[in-house]
Amino acid sequence: MTFPRDLGSHPEYAIEWWYLTGQLLAGPRRFGFQLTFFRSRVPQTQGMRSAFAAKQLIFAHAAVTDVAGLRHLHDQRIGRASGETALDLARASTSDTDVQLTNWRLLREGSTYLAQASGSGFSFQLALRETQARLLQGDQGWSRKGPGAAQASHYYSLPQLSASGQLQLAGDPLKVQGQAWLDHEWCQSLMPPNAVGWDWIGMNLTDGSALTAFRLRTSTGESLWAGGSFRAAGQSSPEVFEPEAVVFTAGRTWKSPASGSTYPVEWFVFVTHADRGNSPGPKRYRVRAVIDHQELDSRASTGAIYWEGLSELLNDHGQVIGQGYLEMTGYSSPLRL
Repeated sequence: MTFPRDLGSHPEYAIEWWYLTGQLLAGPRRFGFQLTFFRSRVPQTQGMRSAFAAKQLIFAHAAVTDVAGLRHLHDQRIGRASGETALDLARASTSDTDVQLTNWRLLREGSTYLAQASGSGFSFQLALRETQARLLQGDQGWSRKGPGAAQASHYYSLPQLSASGQLQLAGDPLKVQGQAWLDHEWCQSLMPPNAVGWDWIGMNLTDGSALTAFRLRTSTGESLWAGGSFRAAGQSSPEVFEPEAVVFTAGRTWKSPASGSTYPVEWFVFVTHADRGNSPGPKRYRVRAVIDHQELDSRASTGAIYWEGLSELLNDHGQVIGQGYLEMTGYSSPLRL
């Protein structure tokens, strides 16, 4: 990867996303937040000369989880990318992270990212400061997602971001601070043909470590491929997991009253760590949603119903050792990218 170029958009690739999640605190109150921008290349329009041809589409999802209020607020947008100037309502810069859809935006300024979004009953404006180096997932940023060589993505993460700013709920402003995680991926082809979706976690551990784990699965729940990484606090490079080193086992489930879909809102994730003297052999992590209802219905934009929410990471003794986000796709219907 070449930086800062690869922090920006890659319009020659079929699909791309910038995925920002985290936990925010306002005194004793606890919140989760998500802001995701998707860019999709439309192959049928690439040869058109018209300036109005929709050659690139920008989608965006934003959400806030109010833990104490047991509420999950979310919104979505879609637009045609028309350029890269500040006057364009939907755009994604190719030189650095600067993606915008109307007044929703994710912008990098030096070692800080600025994020803003608003929806029905919520809005946030956040500054997210890098505290660690970029984490290149997979083989130096080439992350396999299936047995086929083409089933992969370019993928890096920024865990342990320091977050601060303002969150508004029903017009009530709250000063917040917390931790966040940023993923950026782009690819031509990602999912194996018989995959219906994936399960993924990105966890900021309290000791400064970062854990990523994912699996792609069939309609019967069988794992097709798995992977992830673990970067210990103070380390510059991650330990990359082979597919056989990551096993997801579902625990408690929750059925959405809105979609009728059933999601595991508790997981046991078994990871076989390399023997590096500090965390050798297999480890069992428990992932637990902070509230069950964190489903997003994005059929008006990307067309999918999925579960995306603030979750805790526990060790084998039941102690909370981190927090982050759990994402589950393909439980309502097969995911199509």
